[in-house]
Amino acid sequence: MTSSNAGGSTAFGAGDSALGYLYQIRVALLTSLRRIDPGSDADFSIYLETLDDVVFESIGTPLELFQLKHHINSQANLTDASPDIWKSLRIWIEGRASGDIAPDDRLILITTHAVAEGSIASRLLAVSRDEVCAVTVMQATAQTSTNAINKPAYELFLALSKQEQAALVSSIVIAPSSSNIEQVGQDIRHEIRLTVKRDHIDSFLSRLEGWWFTASLKHLIGGSKVPINSGDLQAQMDDIREQLVSALPVDNDILEHMVDMTSYENEIFVHQARLVGVNDRRVLAAVRDYYRAFEQRSRWVRENLVMVGDIERYELTLCEEWDLTFNRALDDLGQEEAEAAQGQMAKMIYQWVETSCYPIQKNVDNPSISRGSLHMLANDLRVGWHPQFMSRLQHLLGSRMQTL
Repeated sequence: MTSSNAGGSTAFGAGDSALGYLYQIRVALLTSLRRIDPGSDADFSIYLETLDDVVFESIGTPLELFQLKHHINSQANLTDASPDIWKSLRIWIEGRASGDIAPDDRLILITTHAVAEGSIASRLLAVSRDEVCAVTVMQATAQTSTNAINKPAYELFLALSKQEQAALVSSIVIAPSSSNIEQVGQDIRHEIRLTVKRDHIDSFLSRLEGWWFTASLKHLIGGSKVPINSGDLQAQMDDIREQLVSALPVDNDILEHMVDMTSYENEIFVHQARLVGVNDRRVLAAVRDYYRAFEQRSRWVRENLVMVGDIERYELTLCEEWDLTFNRALDDLGQEEAEAAQGQMAKMIYQWVETSCYPIQKNVDNPSISRGSLHMLANDLRVGWHPQFMSRLQHLLGSRMQTL
């Protein structure tokens, strides 16, 4: 299990356990990005919380098992009796004994702590290794240390034959002074820096991490049985990049958000829909589209994917399309002012709204953006559905201004 420093809450404002899981998910993404080979079709699988914190599996190669140790205070060194080392050893020894971990599987300890020269950890780095000396110091530590937390691990290690101890240690790589959770975020940013244009990096990164977190959550909820596949990660990267290059991203978190109808009951666009006489489900659909268009457009502007002027030009287009449709319907209505005839016209206009799809940019064809943008205009009474919408609802605009 990923660890963090002891204590209650951390400087990051989250509990140690939650911080450890987030660190685990981020490191898994970073490591996956570093492993992807654009020139190869070979996929690999990623597991969380199975044999180890993170496990990478590629067909035809040994597993790579990662133990992750995250500490807020990264200035301390790993000592020879460090629980970071011995807890990991206990997990690996038990895994090898049960057969879950194969003899040739790679065992990797990633820790934010540093290592002191001459320590066990310093002799098991990726380079400059001295496995014989490491085994000797581990034997001495297990025999003489009084650390009660490590006692089960000491006993397991000493119970191994000398050959088994040597084989175990030869499979271990320790990666000290690793990035903490904030630094891993910067490492991920560095890794994807050439994937998209510089001014799209933040937009790309937020969407990629959002997808990865959701995929990791589903993986964990499912008992870590179905792995996260590197091919899916690559496909998601390609999709996000394509949206940023040739279109605008329409984000799933916005599309999937459950809207609270009660928060919008007094909005003018809701009164516009009710003036038409549509049923509650269609009013709820209007609220959903309004939310999606408002949130997505706001995000695009914040991320500099569209400019305010682009939004204004889009709204002008929508107003012009509405004006043609509305005035055509007025011509068909003629001098008939009966309430029933006006209601029929309003229903026809509203049906046009519900079936409209005017892309704000090429390939941005999600109809919620078009419909929701029309409802946003209706909320300011710039457009309307009932032939007398202005005279019947203008007082609401004045009331809304008084409450601001």
